[in-house]
Amino acid sequence: MTDKNTADVGFEKQLWDAACILRGNINPSEYENVILGLIFLKYISDSFEEKHKALVNEGEGFEEDRDEYTADNIFFVPQGARWEDIAATAHTPEIGKTIDDAMVAIEKENKSLKGILPKNFARPELDKRRLGDVVDLFTNIKMSAQSNEKDLLGRAYEYCIRHFAEQEGKNAGQFYTPSCVVRTIVEILQPFNGRVYDPCCGSGGMFVQSAKFVENHQGNINSISVFGQESNPTTWKMAKMNLAIHGIDANLGEIPEDTFLSDQHPTMKADFIMANPPFNLSPWGADKLKDDQRWKYGMPPAGNANYAWMEHMIWHLAPGGRIGLVLANGALSTTTSGEGEIRKKIIEADLVDCIIAMPGQLFYTTQIPVSLWFLCAPNAKKQKGKTLFIDARNMGTMVSRKLRELTDDDNPDSPEHDGIGDIQKLANTYKDYIAGKLEDEKGYCAVVTTEDIAKQDYILTPGRYVGIEEKEDDGEPFDEKMERLTSELSEMFKKSHELEDEIRKKLGAIGYEI
Repeated sequence: MTDKNTADVGFEKQLWDAACILRGNINPSEYENVILGLIFLKYISDSFEEKHKALVNEGEGFEEDRDEYTADNIFFVPQGARWEDIAATAHTPEIGKTIDDAMVAIEKENKSLKGILPKNFARPELDKRRLGDVVDLFTNIKMSAQSNEKDLLGRAYEYCIRHFAEQEGKNAGQFYTPSCVVRTIVEILQPFNGRVYDPCCGSGGMFVQSAKFVENHQGNINSISVFGQESNPTTWKMAKMNLAIHGIDANLGEIPEDTFLSDQHPTMKADFIMANPPFNLSPWGADKLKDDQRWKYGMPPAGNANYAWMEHMIWHLAPGGRIGLVLANGALSTTTSGEGEIRKKIIEADLVDCIIAMPGQLFYTTQIPVSLWFLCAPNAKKQKGKTLFIDARNMGTMVSRKLRELTDDDNPDSPEHDGIGDIQKLANTYKDYIAGKLEDEKGYCAVVTTEDIAKQDYILTPGRYVGIEEKEDDGEPFDEKMERLTSELSEMFKKSHELEDEIRKKLGAIGYEI
């Protein structure tokens, strides 16, 4: 390998390509742990090494004092587990065992990592030659403050999570929410400070984007406190590593647990709640929670957890708090098993601030159409007795045959290019609404009173309120247009008959009659 710094030549893609060669007979969920574990190991090793050099330069002899590192929220990496030790054995048969031993040693020195790190690198089915090549790739990055390697490894971690989600398809829903969906929620809620909570946090994407939002707006990441919960053990570990690699101190509970049956933060009241709960989850434990205090607006049905998630979040909302969550569109209009009555009570309590109908094909995992719900504690709502409806179904750009993304910037080749993409347009629309200066736009947005929602039987489908976009009159008189169109249609019919006759002749020539 050369000494060339890969930070500026698509390191994330290089790493992903290297990950792909490791697959062999290992299924995606397993080699996912291999790559993400290596990224995390490299990150904490480099953070340790940077501090270690600074202590050596001070000349006080504290470079092996664990307290010097923990005081700066840096994981202590013992001798034998540092990246130089791993790199030295990259092309030996023992590389897998070296990495496993390093993970064990690091967990022993850092209690918060106990049971978190993957320790499955020595297994026979993992090709050690290819593993060594991946270790070389990491070693090849020049780690210095100037190259911002920590951010690079954080980006690489997110990049790999996203691509694992692409590969795993429907099985990825438990850990990955598309970044553009998360950014839309974050840009609208703007979590500058306070407690941020996600009761089904997956790999921690909501928290990462919240921290980025704070940093991008010159805020202090320490101004937010992060609380979350995740029931899947593998995903919970992935989230712990993801947050650590982004420098986010988070409380995800002592163990992975079911949010409904074992709430890890029972008394916590959050300023911002952001979540993408599993769509239409069933069963969810309703039979064990019939008298639970969280069901203030009615007992959610056993066959669908959508409103259980919503009521759980409302229960955890601080007096001035706000919620942004993703739900399947069915929740907008369902009346099944009391869901319509729960929705009615939530609307009448003036909690529903904004509903956004999202475009299709945003998720790797499902084609179920979804909407974003934004709820407010009553005293946090700027527009009392009103709800903003946005129909964003026509937004977004197809980035592949199956996947659409909301953009951060509009098309620079467009004559209407103004630098404002889909996400910012939605955020700006919401800002204008809470400022009381938004005008209804046919086919896109409308501000509707609770009384008018009641007239629609408390159905929250945006299309009911925003209407159909008005088309600009082309100036052609109706009679002339109809004469032109019918003439064109007649020509098309004539052409189709000619083609039909030609096909009959061709088939007849080879002995087939139709």
